Amino acid sequence: MALLADSLARVKPSATIAVTNKAAELKRAGRDVIGLGAGEPDFDTPDFVKEAAIAAIREGKTKYTAVDGIPELKEAIVEKFRRENELDYKTSQISVGTGGKQVLYNALMATLNPGDEVVIPAPYWVSYPDMVLLGGGSPVAVETSEATAYKMTPEALDAAITPKTKWVLLNSPSNPSGAAYTRDELAALGAVLVKHPHVWVMTDDMYEHLVYDDFAFTTIAQVCPELFERTLTVNGVSKAYAMTGWRIGFAGGPDFLIKAMAKIQSQSTSNPCSISQWAAVAALNGPQGFIAENNIVFKQRRDLVVSMLNQANGISCPTPEGAFYVFPSCAGLIGRSAPSGKVLETDEDVVTELLEQEGVAVVQGSAFGTGPNFRISYATSTKALETACERIQRFCGSLR
Repeated sequence: MALLADSLARVKPSATIAVTNKAAELKRAGRDVIGLGAGEPDFDTPDFVKEAAIAAIREGKTKYTAVDGIPELKEAIVEKFRRENELDYKTSQISVGTGGKQVLYNALMATLNPGDEVVIPAPYWVSYPDMVLLGGGSPVAVETSEATAYKMTPEALDAAITPKTKWVLLNSPSNPSGAAYTRDELAALGAVLVKHPHVWVMTDDMYEHLVYDDFAFTTIAQVCPELFERTLTVNGVSKAYAMTGWRIGFAGGPDFLIKAMAKIQSQSTSNPCSISQWAAVAALNGPQGFIAENNIVFKQRRDLVVSMLNQANGISCPTPEGAFYVFPSCAGLIGRSAPSGKVLETDEDVVTELLEQEGVAVVQGSAFGTGPNFRISYATSTKALETACERIQRFCGSLR
């Protein structure tokens, strides 16, 4: 009798984690490697957030909490949604999990039956399709391209919806492309969804605050109030607050869905870390000015990387509206030969040769459902980015 579950064969390990681990392994072996795979700000967690965590430890707030969040954090999240997104939730409509990933996973586990379809625009975060598969559902990828700014059109959404569609999963600004939907674009998608009352909307807004060039962030339940009752709005403190390791994500949605998600969580992890929850209260309720200051640096890095990549022979890199990723096309490199003699047939070949030849670790676009592309995280030092882009230019110039 086989020990491992059949469901495990349906999913792949995270490609972004694999690239980060490979880069770390090469560094330990003495290689000069610049890792651009991790989606993690290089800024430190703000001091006032750290102090709140230290105070929680000293005050003995280190016991189990309510399964899906302390009341104080739920109240802070309610206020955040009201203040920033014009969304009016009660605390009974808020779920807190161990990172945004657990919140998304809980929602899918609580709602999917075999045969249910989840529409996901590609490129997508690597975990979305695999979480759907683990839940017994079927991911339905909707192709986008540089021509549509890596955004799903209303026509493509409408064509993807079937009687089996349970969810549409939106992520804006996007990991991996950085593309973000404008208010008008969300309204157009919302108009399609209004026509299909059996379809629910899950929106991953984790990069909400990381937007540039006067882009105005909106979320779909804000733009289309008629979808509010069938939308799960997911967010967290990881990216904007530089709190990735603290592992706090949250969502607002209908009472019955939030209760079902709490049931899943009660039989898996139980509560998120109590200390992290108190830190998140401080993050959401405290001063927010550091986010804009960090964004000035992120924008400078984005502009540097886009400019340098577009100077590399065979690479085309659009300018994203948000997040801290660029998603250049490497179609111009396919079919060319590396100095090793390897013919580059896929974007995976490109990133493998780039790592071997120049010590730059990026993630292949095919892992995100779109290729030939690769993803670069510019959430690292400007000096490292400049050196990495010079190496990429050199790599492209070495191909025949």
